[in-house]
Amino acid sequence: MLEAAERIAPMSGDTVVMARIGRPHGLHGEVTVQLHTDDPERRLAIGNVLDTEAQRGLGVPRRLTVRSTRVHNGIWLVAFEEISDRTGAEGLRGTRLVLDAELAADTDDDDDDDDEGWHEDDLVGLEVRDPVGAVLGSVTGLEIGTAQDRLVIELTDGVRAHVPFVEAIVPEVTESHVVIDAPPGLFDLYRNA
Repeated sequence: MLEAAERIAPMSGDTVVMARIGRPHGLHGEVTVQLHTDDPERRLAIGNVLDTEAQRGLGVPRRLTVRSTRVHNGIWLVAFEEISDRTGAEGLRGTRLVLDAELAADTDDDDDDDDEGWHEDDLVGLEVRDPVGAVLGSVTGLEIGTAQDRLVIELTDGVRAHVPFVEAIVPEVTESHVVIDAPPGLFDLYRNA
């Protein structure tokens, strides 16, 4: 049973995202995961059955059973009973491992005082401004990284960019907007790609 308090990035509707599956690792079905939970040891324990959200038509099982977990160079690697090889693991890329929102909220209540970070649902939809106040675009996502997280933003010209979510570049986050003090040329990297 899930009892410990933790932070989990809420998802739309009735579920919250616990992790996102990344690229395959090795030949036996292991995948990297981007964690959105403070308690991966419990959530990704061997034998746990996890609900999934993926694009339709990809053939991703609705539920996956954790076969093994390990940390390699700071990156969580997970294998599932239903996936035995690299080809199957490749098909999981982008899949979200989710929890029932009520269950996650029940385990999250005790952690509110310790919560110093931002959840993806707090950020998505916020306007992005430069330090002078000019609108640059809007936040469309948050990618969790091993060294640092990245804001995903859609610029006003429709270009999608990734910005390190560090205080030097994102000095202010409010309920209505974030301020991005981008180094010169940062957005040009995405416009010219």
